Order: sequence, then C-alpha cells, then structure tokens
Amino acid sequence: MRILVKGAGVAGLATAWQLYRHGFDVTISESRERAGLGASGFAGGMLAPWCERESAEEEVLALGRLAADWWEAALPGHVHRKGTLVVAAGRDAGELERFAGRTSGWEWLDEAAIAALEPDLAGRFRRALFFREEAHLDPRQAMAALTASLEEARMRFLFGAGGKAGGHDRVIDCTGAARIGRLPGLRGVRGEMLALETGEIRLSRPVRLLHPRHPIYIVPREAGRFMVGATMIESDDASPVTARSLMELLNAAYALHPAFGEARLVETGAGIRPAYPDNLPRVSEDGETIHVNGLYRHGFLLAPAMAGEVARILLRQRQFERKAS
Repeated sequence: MRILVKGAGVAGLATAWQLYRHGFDVTISESRERAGLGASGFAGGMLAPWCERESAEEEVLALGRLAADWWEAALPGHVHRKGTLVVAAGRDAGELERFAGRTSGWEWLDEAAIAALEPDLAGRFRRALFFREEAHLDPRQAMAALTASLEEARMRFLFGAGGKAGGHDRVIDCTGAARIGRLPGLRGVRGEMLALETGEIRLSRPVRLLHPRHPIYIVPREAGRFMVGATMIESDDASPVTARSLMELLNAAYALHPAFGEARLVETGAGIRPAYPDNLPRVSEDGETIHVNGLYRHGFLLAPAMAGEVARILLRQRQFERKAS
C-alpha cells in the first residue's frame, strides 16, 4: 500500500514515522522548501498533558499521557523529562489554587523546594505547583531529527513545487491551517511567541506563570535561549507579532525574573493553529483521503495519538485486502 502524507509539520512527520514503523511505503509532500516551517516551528514543545487539562477536556490528558514515551522511542535523547513548574505572583496566588482544582498530577512546593528545583528563581515565589511526570522537547530539533530519520529509512520527501504527487493508494492530509474553510468547523487560532537570549538566568524545565489575563510559559532551549509564549487570538491572520502582544509577553517574562529585561530579543513569530469547535483533534475519512487536523495548541502532545489512529485505520484496510486476495 503506497501512502502519500501531505504536510511536513508535526502531524505529518509523526504520521509518516508511525506508518513507516508498520512497513508502509510512505512519501511525504510539503509545499514549503523544508519540513517544520509552519505553525509547528513556533510551538513550545511541552509534553504536558496534566497542565493542559486545566483548560482542556479529559480526552487531551488521556491521549497525551504517553506522548513523551512515543517521542523518546522515535528520537532517543531529545525528550527532557524534568517536569513543569507553575508559579504565580503574590497578588495572583489564588490562580494557583484555581489551576490545581482543575487538573491533577501535581504536588505543592514551598519556597525552599522551588529554590532547590530552579535556583535562579530562589526567593521570587512562595508556592508553586510541580508536575513531575511532564516533559518537553525542542520542536525544531525534533522535526529536523525525524526528517533525517525518515530520509535515512529511504522515505521520500517532495518539497516546494514538487510537492504534488499522484499514484498513491491513500492520502493522509496533515496540512493543518491550509484546510480552514475546506473542512467543516475548522477555524484558525493565532498564536504568537518570542525568543529571548541571556546568560543571566538558567532554567531546567518549562515554567508557567499564571495571570488572570496574560498567562505565559517560558521554555528553556540550548545556548541560553528561551521560548516565551503564547497568545491565543481567535483569528486566521498570520501577520507578524503585534506590538501589544510583544509588550504583554515581555512584561510577563520580566515578572518571572528581572534578568529577562536585559535579554536579547532574537526572534518573534506568529502561527495559525487549526482548531475544531471542541478544540480536540480529529482523524476523519473522505473517500481515499484521511484528514488529520485540529491539533490546536496540542501539536506535539497529541500528534502521536493521531498518528496511531491513522495507522490503525490503514492496518485494518491492509488486513482486509489480504484476506480478500
């Protein structure tokens, strides 16, 4: 069975890898010149199902609990299993109680425990929630490594103008926001991020700073870089980051630690995240095409589960065809 996967973002690459592992003949097409140039490249890369459960349905937790294991199996050494720290300024301490009441998998930390976990945050917060079982990865490194692994396994990539291909038994459409207006109910949610660089502060894990209006997360990268995100705006406008959003993200980063006030702003970015009305992803069939879409803000967390669902559909079809022959 020859499979064409359309789209080389996180959904397409994860699906291609899952199908390769089951022995399918896979070609990946992408309209851009390389993988990971869409919204996936602006992701936080947090494998944080318990934190996400605070504002999402139980299904996000159920589908995402094994995501870190999937990524570790696919890309050994790329997953950092150091948990997630959730903090709030003193005036917003009630936000911690509210957050804790809407999810599970956490433990309370006092000021000394926060300092032991993240020394550069010593004395800045009296209490925190620690989600010990969560993990994170660098999205761009992960997608580059997954692309390299697929190429090494002789899976074919068709980039740019050569991204259209025919002669396949099934098509898996993972083109995300490109399907807005074509798949019923799919809408765009704009997310904005920035990257800061500084040697004045070190963090070992993602830190979420709660705020009634502007909650943010800061994810450490290599070489003193930090990804700061993200806004959520109901819009499919992919224009550059707005001045308002930039100020909100920078102010929140400064509130986490004043050292971010002297950091270098090395990147800003905006991406359109496709979402269905219930904000849950879907795998749907339309003739010979299988659509994987609606991953919203949970791309790296839920792509493995969606890839598994696609594999189950195709494995059932392959088994039926073998019996029929």
